Amino acid sequence: MTEERLAVRFADGRSYPIVLGSGLLDTDGLLDPFVGSQVLVVSNATVAGHYLDRVRRRLFADRAVDVVLVGDGERFKTLDTYASILDELIAKRHSRATTVVALGGGVVGDVAGFAAATYQRGVALVQIPTTLLAQVDSSVGGKTAVNHATGKNLIGAFYQPRAVIADVDVLATLPEREFRAGLAEVVKYGVIADARFFAWLERSMDALLRREPAPLITAVRRSCEIKADVVAGDEREQGLRAILNFGHTFGHAIEAETGYDAYLHGEAVAIGMAIAASLSARLGSMPEAEVERLHDLLRRAGLPVAPSGVDAHAVLTTMGMDKKALDGRIRLVLCDGLGSVSVTAETPTGMIVEAIREAALNA
Repeated sequence: MTEERLAVRFADGRSYPIVLGSGLLDTDGLLDPFVGSQVLVVSNATVAGHYLDRVRRRLFADRAVDVVLVGDGERFKTLDTYASILDELIAKRHSRATTVVALGGGVVGDVAGFAAATYQRGVALVQIPTTLLAQVDSSVGGKTAVNHATGKNLIGAFYQPRAVIADVDVLATLPEREFRAGLAEVVKYGVIADARFFAWLERSMDALLRREPAPLITAVRRSCEIKADVVAGDEREQGLRAILNFGHTFGHAIEAETGYDAYLHGEAVAIGMAIAASLSARLGSMPEAEVERLHDLLRRAGLPVAPSGVDAHAVLTTMGMDKKALDGRIRLVLCDGLGSVSVTAETPTGMIVEAIREAALNA
């Protein structure tokens, strides 16, 4: 067993640990400081089949544990799923002293977190992410939400967990496509904040694809370090935190336009990053050679870099519904060269449409 700890710290003194390593789910008492006597585990059938019994036996001994299983996939990230979690909390008479534990990927973490944020005006939350994407992104930072038919994550709350437990061993059972989708978020951190990390990913991609524990821990740790630093400085996305959305405004719109079933979230983000980088080059802020490095790394990770079956104007319209839009203008995160990005709402819509159209033609 290996264990490392990072801390997400806020200016008002709040903090919580990110515990990462190998063999964590077999560590007796690991969650004792973070959970009370009553626990509701939210998971899905696939993850529960792999890990629920172990988690109950090793992490929640001598506690009353209830379980609610939700559907697997983005199309279940809905108000109905959220309501089913609340129904279970109420039916099993959970009090304000309960702890909601999200055992799963990004969908489980987001909807369980939203339930924790709102049940009896807020109860304790622990994230145990079981996908790479959730370990490096969605479990850290306190964004919780469900989707609406008109857009992704439109209903939610900022709500920080008491702890995040990221055990890279669970990635061994992750389907190949989902594992590769998680690499998109890892690549994102290199683009937005650390050119040396991006270069390390270029050198280490083969080892990551083999799921070797040591490079996986390095990738998760550096990704979480970057996200923790950004979130600590801008918890509610009033400024700096927007840089974490590199590729996401395009990606979320592509997900919505394809009915949330053509692309995994990470795949849509990869396409969004590729489009954002190409648009950055058009605007003169990113060298073409670095655009190609990004596209090549995404391809090596087995990720798409172009959308199929989408209309550029429809994607643009959906982007306008994004919660990050500002006074009707689309806010984009564009790249100023690997390791640096900036946020703008001044990009001409014609150039945005052309970037989407050109990418779609190359699909």
